[in-house]
Amino acid sequence: MLQLLTFLVEKLSLLCKFKLFVPSYSDQDRERHVHRERTQPPLRRGDLLEVPRTLFTHYGIYLGDNKVAHLIPDILLVLTNDEKLISSVITNKRLILGCMYKCATVRVDTLENFAYGSKILVNRMDKMMKNHVFPNEEVAKRAEKLMGAVPYSLLWNNCEHFVTYCRYGSAVSRQTEKFCECLKSIIRDQRSVIVTVFLGMISILCFGIAPSTTLLSILIPFTLWMAG
Repeated sequence: MLQLLTFLVEKLSLLCKFKLFVPSYSDQDRERHVHRERTQPPLRRGDLLEVPRTLFTHYGIYLGDNKVAHLIPDILLVLTNDEKLISSVITNKRLILGCMYKCATVRVDTLENFAYGSKILVNRMDKMMKNHVFPNEEVAKRAEKLMGAVPYSLLWNNCEHFVTYCRYGSAVSRQTEKFCECLKSIIRDQRSVIVTVFLGMISILCFGIAPSTTLLSILIPFTLWMAG
């Protein structure tokens, strides 16, 4: 049992590194952030904007005039053609259901609606990417050409893929890569088999022996064991 607890703590620490849990900011941190915002140079058309959220980081391309182009999941694209309704601010419920149905749109929102109360980082990815950065005007035009409904994929076509394609010419997602590395480390750890067997036995005890519980209790540990 101690070994299982140790394993779970290790994996939770990995998730913390992946920013699934964000530490709260002190008043001093907020004051420093406000000072940086006041001294930050004005945004330029074509800048890559980055907004840290609780579970992920959201990205967009600044188009000027307080407008931002960004790719965001939206379930209303499936339910209605009402442009006025679709253009309203996307709630978390609309976003989550859009992820599930794999439908999204590249749309323009105000800077305030895009930030959703979070701080905005500007062109931070330029230092991390090896690709050449396109001129800002070309970046903005590439974003404008992609406006409209698009298929959504958390791994292959998310908001980060959109902005990296526009600014660097190559659609990549660093946070997706980190997530996949985290999953690989869990799969490669043979203690994952012990944990899944333990959880499988609990599900069988709680819900009885049925195909839905028995097959999962056998197939998932076997798959993890083979992958490790």
